Amino acid sequence: MFDRRTMGRIRRDMGIGVSKAKLSHSMVEVLVQLPDGTSNLKDTIVAHLGMLGQMAGTRDINAAWIDAKRKAAREYPERFVLDGRKVLHWRSEAPRELDKKISSVNFTKLNDVAEEEGCSVNALVSRMLKTYKNKKQSYGGR
Repeated sequence: MFDRRTMGRIRRDMGIGVSKAKLSHSMVEVLVQLPDGTSNLKDTIVAHLGMLGQMAGTRDINAAWIDAKRKAAREYPERFVLDGRKVLHWRSEAPRELDKKISSVNFTKLNDVAEEEGCSVNALVSRMLKTYKNKKQSYGGR
């Protein structure tokens, strides 16, 4: 009869046998043909791959999707953008890029002022932004 090893061998032999690079390349080809604003990109692409998408394993699809996102963002920057969390977005719907860098000197100054005020840096920044908005409104929005 069949044992576990034999079944594993049969399952491996019946696989589609397509490399991750070939699967990734196919994903990018489908991605480029999709209309702007298509949601749920990964599932849509796998559905458009047909038999290739159905026969490929989940691990292979996930690995190929990671590569396809990088390739699409690099080769088609006018259509796609990859955010800081490695999520692929359409360029037209891309979230605003946030500036997360603060110099160490300014960070130290913020911590010192927060310590003097007896609050956290987050609370201090919130107060500073509120004050800034109030002054901006009182001067006519300049």
